[in-house]
Amino acid sequence: MTEMSEAVRPYADSFKRLDALPQAQKPDWMASLRRQAFARFSECGFPAARAEDWKYTPTRPLEKRAFDLRPQEAAHIERKAIEPMLLGPATDVRVLVFIDGHYSATLSETGSAISGLNITSLDDPEAATQTWSKPLLKSESNWHSDTFTALNTAFLNDGVVIEIEDGVKIDQPLQLLFVSTRQPQPVACHPRILLRLGKHACAALVESWHGLAEAANFSNSYIQIQLDEHAELEHLRLQHEGPEEFHVSRVSVNQSKQSRYLVHTINLGGRWVRNDIHTQLQAPEAETLFNGLYLVGGRQHVDNHTRIDHLAPYTRSDELYRGIIDGHAHAVFNGKVLVADHALKTDAAQANNNLLLSRTAEIDTKPELEIYADDVKCSHGATIGQLDEQALFYLRSRGIDLESARGILTSAFAFAVLDRIAAPALRNYARSQLNSRLPQSTRMESP
Repeated sequence: MTEMSEAVRPYADSFKRLDALPQAQKPDWMASLRRQAFARFSECGFPAARAEDWKYTPTRPLEKRAFDLRPQEAAHIERKAIEPMLLGPATDVRVLVFIDGHYSATLSETGSAISGLNITSLDDPEAATQTWSKPLLKSESNWHSDTFTALNTAFLNDGVVIEIEDGVKIDQPLQLLFVSTRQPQPVACHPRILLRLGKHACAALVESWHGLAEAANFSNSYIQIQLDEHAELEHLRLQHEGPEEFHVSRVSVNQSKQSRYLVHTINLGGRWVRNDIHTQLQAPEAETLFNGLYLVGGRQHVDNHTRIDHLAPYTRSDELYRGIIDGHAHAVFNGKVLVADHALKTDAAQANNNLLLSRTAEIDTKPELEIYADDVKCSHGATIGQLDEQALFYLRSRGIDLESARGILTSAFAFAVLDRIAAPALRNYARSQLNSRLPQSTRMESP
């Protein structure tokens, strides 16, 4: 038996136990979907080192770990343990809390009903059979070519379906809070999130991942977003898990005419992290902004893969990712922008800037443009460097010690990314979370 097959074996044993449970058989089409997805995962195994998209991020560290994959009840934690992770007061923000991948009704704050906002747990039979959500779940193309999406679909047992109806504007952000706890045997969770904004709908969403002390689990999430005409979504994705945690996330977005999607991906924690985000600008005047920041140290590994497909004329994208790498950490950025042959007047900009704070820090960056149309405006580039010696000298000459001067310049480099967050509540939350990772002397207050 090959090494890859040995890596799959624990998942096969767990899936067999899961598939034998009575609740896993309903509805019939979902049970069939899980079996098909697991068959695909078993066939593909984990990505090989020779695979182009994985050559800088070998999965061997994940394969060597043993995770409990059986459905479990959510661990009990006190409300005060999650308060530093919350976006704001419960009166202002709807918060759905997931503990080790399982929804916690006692810790969540859903508030009073808002007309046009429908939030349903994925384990509700009605949620998985809605006219718009069922095709997303059943779409074989989503998982057929991706190991981790197939794995998520095979072990799909919890998540949330959110629908914002036509013309509805949600004034306060929504927060999905995922908390990882310490377990006797590290656990794996595979939450699925389905989100649809109707025509002219508008909302802000915070998706945050946190780990409590000594958690060492594996989270593998998949988010599917559908934006109808003129819909607008601002999406903050913040990962602040523990130093021994494994994190894989997939985001797939379909954008209609004149829709707008702003996504901010911030990585502050985790031992081995892989983020993939893919949006398709399917109709004229659709627009997207990709914003990213990764702050890694020690022996952390963080890999961000992005893809923006311009599939219609007059579409626009703006992408900026910045990385700060220290210690023996390794970061990867691979951003691809595709312009289809009929996507005239496309305007696309992409940049990746990296700051190395130690001689042993490492970054592999690969910005890509694939253009099949004329009459377009596209640019891309990457930079890798250290702190500016002249700027350090200037601060030192003003009586600032070396460590503080380095911290000030590093913070300024990072906070320039956060300034691109439009919603004040999201920007302030991102600032507070970043400040918790910075030395006290270099923290920046919200304006």
